[in-house]
Amino acid sequence: MGHLSLPASKRSPRQWKLLDLVIAFLLGLVFLFFLLIFTRLGDSLAASGRQSLLLASRDHARLVAAVESGRLYPGRIESCPADYADHMPCEDPRRNSQLSREMNFYRERHCPPPEATPLCLVPPPEGYKIPVQWPASLDKIWYSNMPHSKIADRKGHQGWMKAEGPYFIFPGGGTMFPDGAGHYIEKLKQYIPIAGGALRTALDMGCGVASFGGSLLGEGILTMSFAPRDSHKAQIQFALERGIPAFVAMLGTRRLPFPAFSFDFVHCSRCLIPFTAYNATYFIEVDRLLRPGGYLVISGPPVQWPKQDKEWADLQAVARALCYDLIAVDGNTVIWKKPGGDSCLPNQNEFGLELCDESDDPSSAWYFKLKKCVARTSSVKGDYAVGMIPKWPERLTKVPARAKLVKNGVDLFEADTRRWARRVAYYRNSLDLKLGSPAIRNVMDMSAFFGGFAAALSSDPVWVMNVVPARKPSTLGVIYDRGLTGVYHDWCEPFSTYPRTYDFIHVTGIESLTKDPSSGKSRCHLVDLMVEMDRILRPEGKVVIRDSPEVVDRLSRIADAVRWSATVHEQEPGSHAREKILVATKSFWKLPALSR
Repeated sequence: MGHLSLPASKRSPRQWKLLDLVIAFLLGLVFLFFLLIFTRLGDSLAASGRQSLLLASRDHARLVAAVESGRLYPGRIESCPADYADHMPCEDPRRNSQLSREMNFYRERHCPPPEATPLCLVPPPEGYKIPVQWPASLDKIWYSNMPHSKIADRKGHQGWMKAEGPYFIFPGGGTMFPDGAGHYIEKLKQYIPIAGGALRTALDMGCGVASFGGSLLGEGILTMSFAPRDSHKAQIQFALERGIPAFVAMLGTRRLPFPAFSFDFVHCSRCLIPFTAYNATYFIEVDRLLRPGGYLVISGPPVQWPKQDKEWADLQAVARALCYDLIAVDGNTVIWKKPGGDSCLPNQNEFGLELCDESDDPSSAWYFKLKKCVARTSSVKGDYAVGMIPKWPERLTKVPARAKLVKNGVDLFEADTRRWARRVAYYRNSLDLKLGSPAIRNVMDMSAFFGGFAAALSSDPVWVMNVVPARKPSTLGVIYDRGLTGVYHDWCEPFSTYPRTYDFIHVTGIESLTKDPSSGKSRCHLVDLMVEMDRILRPEGKVVIRDSPEVVDRLSRIADAVRWSATVHEQEPGSHAREKILVATKSFWKLPALSR
């Protein structure tokens, strides 16, 4: 159809009317801009925004109060949306991507305040199943439990993992050992005493899906594997689903949350950490963590790597400056042994490396900025060097040198060991916790002290993440000297792990984790803490909490709100503490199916 042609005199009034509206709209925007800037209306609107945030905070506080009092209707905390299935509050790539990239700051922990975090229960993904049990889980897991196939697609040819029917399977390979971690470890045995118990604790940096750490378990070496949260891959989530000790962390601007001189063996296989950058700050951090007489292995760039001659030369120069003994360079793998004392420094070196002050505590590592000085081995008294410390498993029960640094440490250590042997026997015989069964593999002790609970489980097919609260006495070094593993953490913040990664969570004195030790005032809420425990606990997982009868009574109400099935028990015979024990099981609930 043709367009109707009208005379100009008939068209003009409509055109001018539209133009007037546009001009008026623009003038209105300008007027509103000046009104907001130069009058109290802008302040009022800003205050309104702040008021909305305040109201959100008050809603959080009201919900917490309702849960603790048992007044929450209909009695349970709501579930989070489906896209929260892999939610990690302190490692959220969407938020952290806005932060500085200098020294990988944006990939470290950055936690929102509790009131800015929805108080909801993280749901499992659609199709989630109770995990494959250990030891079968080392080789296969359910695809539906973490349907993220990018690693399989990109690294399948290197033997990392691949999809096969309803499973992901793990052939045990890695970028630097496509023939399998076992073959790679056999090569390392030519240079390192991997067998025989001299080496027990290891750290695997940038671990992939932790096949290296999984293979070392068969050698009696307990490896803590770590890698950062990745928006496209879920390396640590796969590792934990397999039943391998792992932790989300990034070597960036802060010390890693481990005490000094804890690991007998530190390993990097194509971890791509720039060890010599920032005046060798990252190498210095590795040196802080490595036990005197321990071994450092780096495979991949820059070790004899094409077009990285300068980086490789710098790496060797740093090791020489610290007097590391070069054991071997085998292809793209270098192996060093750390010296046994401080005698090497200070010396002349191109990096200007110096020893830290005598007053420096090398085990301070919770939100502690990296230092550019070398930790003094003499700052920790006693025998804890490889070759001086007892071999595994004798070191589990012998009083470590670092325990003696605590007042009455020897007596406390021995009493703690006896206490936990008695308590765990009671747990097994009277509380039906499935300890020792294939249902329990990944265990966490939220307030570990000397690691007595973990030591009492040493005959079980489990590994224990021993958490030493950041505001409590620093006893994590004792735990590592015993041949166990763990991290520092403040329980008023979420933990650095994916949802659904632990089968069993244990805590003694849970209320103390939320209070300031000096003032006794609460720093956070038990409700938030138990919601966080629910996030990291697997469906049908177990929780055991010991505390006063009054606290346990409060916990019972919160347990109902987070959908746990809970019972309260008396403490074991022979205990003189004023405690009760809450035993809970996380229910296996799912989000309602979306209507189609």
